[in-house]
Amino acid sequence: MNKLYDLLPELAQLERLIKAGQGRLDVRTVAQVHVAPYCLPLFVLGLGSDDPCAPLVGFFGGVHGLERVGTQVVLTFLHNILNRLQWDRMLEQQLQHVRLVFMPLVNPGGMLQRRRANPAGVDLMRNAPLDATEDVPYLLGGHRIGNWLPWYRGAVSEAMQPEAQALCQVVEEEIAGRRQAIMLDCHSGFGMRDRIWFPLAGSRLPIDSVGEIYTLKTLFDQAYPHHRYVFEPQSHQYLTHGDLWDHLYLRTRNQQPGQLFLPLTLEMGSWTWVRKNPRQLLSRLGAFNPLAPHRQQRVMRTHLAFMEFLTRLACSGDRWLEGEHRSLKHRRDAMDLWYRNGT
Repeated sequence: MNKLYDLLPELAQLERLIKAGQGRLDVRTVAQVHVAPYCLPLFVLGLGSDDPCAPLVGFFGGVHGLERVGTQVVLTFLHNILNRLQWDRMLEQQLQHVRLVFMPLVNPGGMLQRRRANPAGVDLMRNAPLDATEDVPYLLGGHRIGNWLPWYRGAVSEAMQPEAQALCQVVEEEIAGRRQAIMLDCHSGFGMRDRIWFPLAGSRLPIDSVGEIYTLKTLFDQAYPHHRYVFEPQSHQYLTHGDLWDHLYLRTRNQQPGQLFLPLTLEMGSWTWVRKNPRQLLSRLGAFNPLAPHRQQRVMRTHLAFMEFLTRLACSGDRWLEGEHRSLKHRRDAMDLWYRNGT
């Protein structure tokens, strides 16, 4: 077991947090991944309100095994919350009105093997059973050629991979019956700026909730005017087949049409780390993670404010959505900002 923890320290950190949160966290194992000689658990942790109608915020990481920093950011936020609960009465009161869910290590097998895909060679974020409605970049957008190439979607006749099924099951079970749910999936490996992406990844068409996402962006701009995030649809950068969050968003819209479900992706701009230290490219993990200790520490601090913001926003119930003609106006503003050149 010690050797496993040496190879996968994120699992050791997660288990320490589970132990530290006893009495506050509800913990369950939703699947297990076998990578000989290990059996790796997929943990889901819950915290906060037991009210099945309470708003929900979910935090996910480690969908791609090379992007360890996503898992580390989610674990850092969980560590922050558990330690503050020892003395922070306001946080304790806040959590009476909102439920938090954490799935920090979605792809432990891929992370153990130091590969983007899961142990079966499937890119989990290309694995959902839906195709893009427009042309996608060759290979990058997802393909079915074979698992020896990156971005492999899996065979068309196969069910979703266990890790992808587990993520979808957790989300759908947790959001059932709730009026509001916000998800944040933490990734790295693209661009010079940190980005907050939202669906769709398989189409350039705007989603129904684009006005609410614009409202969220506007409130964050007002609260943190010096932030460096770029808010945009993922389709602004590239299109993909089989995006899990597209799949979940579209299913939720059809099955729970009155629910506000906002899936967001934090895409950390790892090219900045490479630019500052090009030797990182000599490491398998260097293109996706900050390797210098001071940069790791800076990244761990940087995103806490946005994660806390999402928690407080959800805790505010419908208040953040109030305002005469807000929805219509913000949808028009969103269309002007993000879709003025087409849709």
